[in-house]
Amino acid sequence: MQSGALQKCIEPTCGLEYPISDIRIECDRGHLLDIKYKDTPHISLKDIFYKRRNHSNDIFNESGVWRFRELLNFCQIDTENFDEYSKCLVSLDGAEGRLSKPYHMSKVSDYVGLKNLLLQPEGYNPSGSFKDNGMSTAVTHAKLVNINKIICASTGNTSASAAMYAANENIECDVYIPAGEVAPGKLSQAFQFGAQVIEIKGNFDDALSASLKKASEVGGYTVNSVNPFRIEGQKTIVFRALEQLDWNPPDWIVYPGGALGNTSSCGKSLMELYEWGWIKKIPRIAVVNSEGANTLHTLYNGKFEDTNLRWNKGKPDVEIIKKYYTYMDKNGIRPKTKATAIQIAKPANILKGLRALEYTNGVVTQVSDQEMMDGMALVGLNGFDCEMASGAVPAGVKKLITEEIIKKDDTVVGILTGRQKDASIPVDYHKNPQNRFANPPRT
Repeated sequence: MQSGALQKCIEPTCGLEYPISDIRIECDRGHLLDIKYKDTPHISLKDIFYKRRNHSNDIFNESGVWRFRELLNFCQIDTENFDEYSKCLVSLDGAEGRLSKPYHMSKVSDYVGLKNLLLQPEGYNPSGSFKDNGMSTAVTHAKLVNINKIICASTGNTSASAAMYAANENIECDVYIPAGEVAPGKLSQAFQFGAQVIEIKGNFDDALSASLKKASEVGGYTVNSVNPFRIEGQKTIVFRALEQLDWNPPDWIVYPGGALGNTSSCGKSLMELYEWGWIKKIPRIAVVNSEGANTLHTLYNGKFEDTNLRWNKGKPDVEIIKKYYTYMDKNGIRPKTKATAIQIAKPANILKGLRALEYTNGVVTQVSDQEMMDGMALVGLNGFDCEMASGAVPAGVKKLITEEIIKKDDTVVGILTGRQKDASIPVDYHKNPQNRFANPPRT
């Protein structure tokens, strides 16, 4: 393996480095890691990426992840040598990211009051969510270092994606889930793909703690978004959006906020592209929390002890995070939202998320379950399917426009992170004529 890529601690005052072959998820001092590349990709690759759309039955050119393989070449392979990269890269027949690009949805645009609104559905990935972008790269690294079992915690989407890629590569997969808090459609995928499901009493944060403990005990390979190789694949969500815009960045990129892996990957991709000279403007990131799982909103906006939590150039106030987590535990504050995909109280990637927000001058807002369901239903009226957590995007954009944070002439790309897998949510929504966009059945 060549040495053009490495793992590096995200804390500037630490900066510990490790080879790509390590399977750690943090440095020796307990900080998260980045994948760093020593060479600057040449801007002429933009033309190569575009030409690869005519994939000529090469599934890695067809893939919306591996089409950009030069920008995430942690394997340090010859990216033009099919025999070499086909043995190394993991793909589900080129399906991950293949159908993902931004669309103009007129009814959503009219509702939020923004002409230049584009929404990018990631639910048309093979397992039904954005997770496949990062899981293809995480499992590629697992394969590179000869891992036989992967482990994850999940509220549904991660378990489905991990189990799917593990099955495709004949790797064992253990998924830890919070009992009774996973949509049946998502849980069924984990079973169908042959994963070993372990139910944990509690919420996602409890499941993640249990999975990390088990991985540490048995030397397992964690594929949650604390794994820096997962973040590499999720960068391609931004690459596809920018490519569709001829690499002219929008004013805003908007995500639902859960574990903050997407926020982290978006920030990393923008930092790299700007550093490489591929883009001349930095879009602002907006993160939309659920009111029932709003840790980032609370800390970022100074709702706890009047302290605005920031990355602070690599010196975040981690004590205020610990104090807030202790406060939640002491007072029995648990995340509660029907949008189970973002029902997370302790975002594992909060520090990388803060870094992304600082770099992009980002904002954090929150919306109610009702607002998310309205957003979900409205996306459906445009002929696209999304899960409730993705409904946070149109709801959050509308709120930020009302607050005059997003301007009416701004260009905004919103990421719809997953497809609906809990049939009861839209059925119950449309049966209730009190809901704004309900289409109740007739008798």
